[in-house]
Amino acid sequence: MGKLISWVLFLGLLTITAWIWLGSDEAPTERSRGGAQAIAVSTAAVEQRDLSERLRFSGSLIAETRVELASRVTGRLDLLTVELGDAVVPGQPLARIDPEEFQLELARAQSELAVARATVNEAQAALQAADRDLGRARDLRAQGVSSQADLDAAETRRAAEEARLQLAFAQLEQRESSVQSAELRLSYTDLIAPESGPGPRLVAGRHVDPGSIVTANTPILTLVDIQPLRAVIHVPERDYSRLQVGQTVTVRTDAWPDRVFTGTIARLAPVFDEASRQARVEIRVPNPSEQLRPGMFIRSEIVIGQRTGVPAIPVAALTEREDRGGVFIVATGPEGSRVARFQELDGGVRDGDWIEAPGLAPGTRVVTLGQHLLTDDTAIQISETTP
Repeated sequence: MGKLISWVLFLGLLTITAWIWLGSDEAPTERSRGGAQAIAVSTAAVEQRDLSERLRFSGSLIAETRVELASRVTGRLDLLTVELGDAVVPGQPLARIDPEEFQLELARAQSELAVARATVNEAQAALQAADRDLGRARDLRAQGVSSQADLDAAETRRAAEEARLQLAFAQLEQRESSVQSAELRLSYTDLIAPESGPGPRLVAGRHVDPGSIVTANTPILTLVDIQPLRAVIHVPERDYSRLQVGQTVTVRTDAWPDRVFTGTIARLAPVFDEASRQARVEIRVPNPSEQLRPGMFIRSEIVIGQRTGVPAIPVAALTEREDRGGVFIVATGPEGSRVARFQELDGGVRDGDWIEAPGLAPGTRVVTLGQHLLTDDTAIQISETTP
């Protein structure tokens, strides 16, 4: 009996709840039949503005030049005179390979050169003696004192001494070359900062430590020029034709959010990457304060058009209806009420949050918030906070 009473009470409560729920759903419908309610919207007035058409791209900074200083000989690294971030000037000694082996090689080459010079002197003296012997042999043969065989022997000796002298000269040139090569290899033990641009180069990388054994072509230091820098961006096909060398570019970076740096387009790649369909563009960015650094992420803006005194509206006012772009303008409805009416619009130059609005008269109000709820002649109520 108790269970039956409980079930009856439960069903009754469920019926009352359903009746209340359905009643609450029907109430707005009935109220809506009494008349359309105005939609609350925000609006803004069409203004006359000076607009600049800008292209925006992101990219990275790279060094104008990057130099990998490598060892040109094999040996032990004795000394490094710079650290990461140090500025270096042309001609500054930066590192040294143990020169002892190369000094010995030079000394040996110089000794061999001295021997070659002595050999040349000896060969020259022998040739002079052979010339004298040949002269006497010719005189004696003319007098009939000596035989033709003696003259032939003297001529042979003279020819042999001449060949010996030529060989001595060749060996001398060889030894001189060996000395020059040894001197050059010895000079390679000192790494010197090469010529740079208008500013000093900075040490961007230190790859080995003193005491290490390095082989030829082993990178030891990386140097970069940071005056100026290059900003690299990639542009799609639709924007490529609007760029040209010499255009001014403004550059911003997160490292200096309050600074605006100015550069110029220096190079436009003549080809597009087949995968991305984008072309590389390089921007020369002066960096006299040395605040910028290679590797920084940058945002760039390029002004490609200027419009003066044109009607403009906030970008937020733009909307679409049936694949048509346009805006809702505030119009006068029955009995002076305010209604929204859709007007197609082909926007012109866009500058930040504003866009050119050809055909709209200054002072005309357009809906900037709530337009997704509107259709033509929808009654609207303008928010009091609307300027």
